Amino acid sequence: MTVPPRRRPGSDDGSIAAFMVLFIVTLLVLTGLVVDGGAAMTARQAAADEAQQAARAGAGALSVDALRSGRLALDPTAAVAAAEAFTVAAGHPGTASVDAGVVTVTIHYRIGTALLGLVGVDTLPVSGTASAVDVSGVTGVSAGSS
Repeated sequence: MTVPPRRRPGSDDGSIAAFMVLFIVTLLVLTGLVVDGGAAMTARQAAADEAQQAARAGAGALSVDALRSGRLALDPTAAVAAAEAFTVAAGHPGTASVDAGVVTVTIHYRIGTALLGLVGVDTLPVSGTASAVDVSGVTGVSAGSS
């Protein structure tokens, strides 16, 4: 007759399984941060690029009346319309504003995640902002993204 092994009080049976589950979840989250974080960084740069291009399009909207009188001036209404039309055509509608001859465009949207969806993060926010001013026919741009 064989005697079953005796269990000690406070046995560690099953603790390695719990450790492995925690380790695998942690590994998936870190991999998701790398993969989805890289995608978010790429999307933020693309949003900043789109905002720059839209701001340039808006800065090219000069006032016809001002040109006829021999001076260079931005038509604010046409600048906002041109910049916002560009963002719509680019696929990420944004907002534009004109202040003291400077066209500023902001784009906000969300991208889907590949791996972080496993832990409940389905989308990540993306935004880009850029400003442009038309200076004697040469458009100058400053940009930022978040």
